[in-house]
Amino acid sequence: MQGKSIVITGASDGIGRSLAATLARQGARLVLAARSQEGLNRAVEDCERASGKALAVPTDVTDPAACQALVDRAVSWAGGIDAFVNNAGISFRARLEDVSDLSIFEQVMRVNYLGAVYCTRAALPHLRKSRGLVVAVSSLQGLTGFPGYTGYAASKHAMQGFFDSLRIELKDSGVDVLVVSPGPVATDIGLRSLGADGKPRGEQSRTDESMSVDDCSRQIARAMAARRRELVMTGQARLLRWLKLIAPGFVDNAVDKAVRQFLRKHDPNYRE
Repeated sequence: MQGKSIVITGASDGIGRSLAATLARQGARLVLAARSQEGLNRAVEDCERASGKALAVPTDVTDPAACQALVDRAVSWAGGIDAFVNNAGISFRARLEDVSDLSIFEQVMRVNYLGAVYCTRAALPHLRKSRGLVVAVSSLQGLTGFPGYTGYAASKHAMQGFFDSLRIELKDSGVDVLVVSPGPVATDIGLRSLGADGKPRGEQSRTDESMSVDDCSRQIARAMAARRRELVMTGQARLLRWLKLIAPGFVDNAVDKAVRQFLRKHDPNYRE
């Protein structure tokens, strides 16, 4: 990654912020995007402590014009784009029958899916010039459904289909596409996770079972360097993915059981 120009959305916290620092240590030039100026400033400081160079560009990825402005600023500052990491996202947990305002589904889709579409489309001409890399930070929920997460899983399934299709479109262009599917990671995304009323649930998503955010970012950085097509982070998830082909009912029951156990343990307000 030495000397590479890399844009990361959702870089003010969590995976995005940690990945920025990881890549900064490898000599990359980072353009960091998120809505929070304060969070971006902290991420830039992390990169500078790692002897890297970083630029903060406050961006709302649900606005196509803002995504284009981000790309234009990145090209002006760094001279081009070698990799674009679509990491911005929002979580949403609620059973469908408990949701009265269905616009929440649209909100989640705009951030998680359409934000990645807008940013990737804006960056694509520059990635073609550099024969660069597109990265989509999806989720295990982009590979299989999770009960209680219909809206979130749908947005990640949309990401998976979009980037798998884009990879085929770009197969002769020199541009590679990497889809990352983390499992539970120790970030604060749960604090901002939306509930059935569209308001943040304020859940603590850091648990003993969670992968550390630094381990997650190191795995992503290695996959980027190798220009892999996908990164499914846990052995259990890789196994379930293949089992789904031959025993889909078993996988549904296993996921349902795992989610119920997780919520019983970590959500005092959970009711079956």
